Amino acid sequence: MSGHLEIERKLEPGPDFALPDLATVEGVAAVGEPVEHHLAATYFDTADLRLARARITLRRRTGGTDAGWHLKLPTAGPARQERQHPLGPRRAVPPKAVLEPVLGIVRTAPVGAVATLDTTRVVTTVLADDGRVLAEIADDTVTGTAAAPGPDEPATVTTWREVEVELVDGDEALLDAVVGALTAAGAAPSASPSKLARVLAHRLPAPPEGTAPAGEKSGKKGKAKKAKKGKGREVAEPTAADVVLGALRSQTDALLAADLLVRTGSPDGIHDLRVACRRLRSILAAFRPVLDRAGTDPLREELRWIGAALSAARDGEVALAHLRELVEAQPVEQVRGPVVARLQTAAVQDAEAGRRKALRTLSDRRYLAVLDALDAVLAAPPLAEAAGEPARTALAEAIRRTGKRLAARVETARAADEETPHEDSPLHDVRKAAKRVRYTAEVAVPVLGEPAETLVACMKEVQELLGAAQDTVATRDRCLRLGRAAGAAGESTWTWGRLYALEEARAAACAAAFWELEPSLRPVVRAAAT
Repeated sequence: MSGHLEIERKLEPGPDFALPDLATVEGVAAVGEPVEHHLAATYFDTADLRLARARITLRRRTGGTDAGWHLKLPTAGPARQERQHPLGPRRAVPPKAVLEPVLGIVRTAPVGAVATLDTTRVVTTVLADDGRVLAEIADDTVTGTAAAPGPDEPATVTTWREVEVELVDGDEALLDAVVGALTAAGAAPSASPSKLARVLAHRLPAPPEGTAPAGEKSGKKGKAKKAKKGKGREVAEPTAADVVLGALRSQTDALLAADLLVRTGSPDGIHDLRVACRRLRSILAAFRPVLDRAGTDPLREELRWIGAALSAARDGEVALAHLRELVEAQPVEQVRGPVVARLQTAAVQDAEAGRRKALRTLSDRRYLAVLDALDAVLAAPPLAEAAGEPARTALAEAIRRTGKRLAARVETARAADEETPHEDSPLHDVRKAAKRVRYTAEVAVPVLGEPAETLVACMKEVQELLGAAQDTVATRDRCLRLGRAAGAAGESTWTWGRLYALEEARAAACAAAFWELEPSLRPVVRAAAT
């Protein structure tokens, strides 16, 4: 599939709206003649509208200049990524290549037509002085039909007019200027994010619950005591379940966003997905008094499986990138033989192998079942005894428990008295324990405030120090393997030995820095847990 970034603004024209003279807009040299198109689009989704709820649209459209299958994906900003696939014959379900990027959303649910849109579109282009198209203004008259959700329910028909301004070769300043001119002529920003959202508005659910807003009951097991706020006003304190389920939902969303990144080839996708899995596992472990472990421990193990399945790809990528930087920093006389070429070749091979393995993992029914299990936990949480406690009490206790676990790991590492961390190093266990403290404190920040923020910053420093030490396990292994391959090819192995020694020294330095930092850890944990 081909793709591009779609940057557009939607406007609702008033009854007397007419397109103004856009040639007067700053940055516009000329305006093209209006061109009319007739567009017919069929939109596809699951029966419970999983794509629409995730702000994703999938359609097959005929007419206009870009007929074909269009998949529009959300991005971090207001723009959307649009991926296109050739039109092909009319069919009842989208092609596999079109559905693959959103498999983590639809999973095993059937995908079918949920709406049709018939649009009369009048397109006007605004041009630069060299003839380049800076933006297109589409004046659309739309008839949208939502398919009947059940056999005894009628289809719903909606008609409206809207104006879209889409950047082509212009910039954000031009977009703002054109939108400003249209607004002055009687248009207003659209309240609907997309045509499909407007057509399906009667079927789309309300936004998912997060932490219960002040003044509302949580709806979960138990209810926290009320606290005074302001002039005699009472607001309900959030319960432990409110906060923990809000964090769980946030990280589930992060996992699905990372899933989309992996499937669309983003270099950060695998890293983000592994982090989301680790955070979810940490939440489920740290808050067992809130969410019953009988219902969540199996899910934790499956999340561990996902992380392990993706670890080789990410660890190899980090190791090779670091070694390439390290080689660049060496004196020329210390780089003997085709060291850079070997690292580049290994990086390319690892990246391709890692991506293939990641996609196999994400297409595995076992992985898709984990996503379904997360949805099930959020829909019907297995609440435990502490679920109805005030959030402050449960969060402080969770930090206290994870802090004790960290302290025990530190004492084990101290007794080992090792200078250089290795694969089974007790310091690696310290790092994992520090991660759990950090992720637990991050959940607590909205409730516990500054002490939790300080704890997060402190644990992040520990994580970075010991993470760098642990990274050297992979870099040293690479040096050994690449050095052996170089020796077998008759090349000098001097540089590979040097790199190994430098990484060994880096591991020892990181370990030493941690032990300098260690005395300050316990007071920070205590402050956040009180």
